[in-house]
Amino acid sequence: MTASETKSPFWVRAAQIGLGVIAVIISIYVIAFPALTFVTIVFLIGIILFVVGIERIITGIVAPGKSRWGTIGLGILVLIISIIVMGFPGAVGAFLIILLAIGLLIDGIARVYHGATDKTARTWSRIFSLVAGAIEIGLAIMIMVSPVLGAALVGILLGIALLIVGIQIIVAGVTGRQPRIGV
Repeated sequence: MTASETKSPFWVRAAQIGLGVIAVIISIYVIAFPALTFVTIVFLIGIILFVVGIERIITGIVAPGKSRWGTIGLGILVLIISIIVMGFPGAVGAFLIILLAIGLLIDGIARVYHGATDKTARTWSRIFSLVAGAIEIGLAIMIMVSPVLGAALVGILLGIALLIVGIQIIVAGVTGRQPRIGV
C-alpha cells in the first residue's frame, strides 16, 4: 500500500480540519470567559433535566404497571429541579462548586492526616501526601471563599482540554492519518 491509500478521504480530512478549528475557537472563548462558561454548562444541564423530566412524566402516563405514579412523581420532581437550575444557574453553579470544595477539603485533611500519622509508609510517600493534602486544603479554602474562582478554574481546565483536542483534530486532518479505533 502506498501512503496515499492509507490516508483518510478528502472529505474526512476537511471535516476534521473544520471541526478542529471550531473546537479551537470555542476553547479560546471558554478560556477567555471561564466563569460564564461554567454557568452556561449548568444552564444546559438544566435544559437536559427538563427534557428528562418530561420524558419521565410521559412514560409514567403511558406505561402500565405499579410504578406508574412513582415515575410521574419523580418526573415532576426532575422538572421542578430543572426549572430551579435554569432559573438560577449562577446560584446552582456556586452551590455545586462549594460542595466540590468541601469534598476537596475533606480529602486534603485525610491526606495530611495520613501523611502525618502513617509510620509504615516511606518518607517520600508521607511527604508527597502532606504536600498534596496541603494543596487540596488551600484550593478548597480559596474556592469556598470565592466560588467564582472555582468556576473559573473549571472553565479554564475545560478550555485547555478543548484546545488540545481541537489541535489534535486539526493535525489529524492535515496529516490525513486514518483514525484507529479500538487499537
